[in-house]
Amino acid sequence: GSDDPIAGNVSKHTVLPGGYCGQPKKGHLIFDACFESGNLGRVDHITEFEYDLFIRPDTCNPRFRVWFNFTVENVKESQ
Repeated sequence: GSDDPIAGNVSKHTVLPGGYCGQPKKGHLIFDACFESGNLGRVDHITEFEYDLFIRPDTCNPRFRVWFNFTVENVKESQ
């Protein structure tokens, strides 16, 4: 759920709209931060064009989040 703590990086996480069942379609974004310096902890789907991204804290100072590094795949034109 949305109140779960951020424990690690997302790894090839496909974000589907609420209530959607079936195989992902073009435009159902796939987020990945499972690589050195990746720091995306969670992604929440809001609308087709809006997502809430939760960035993990910096390693040396957990009070700050001053950078971000992740990939996004499966986008459709104009998204």
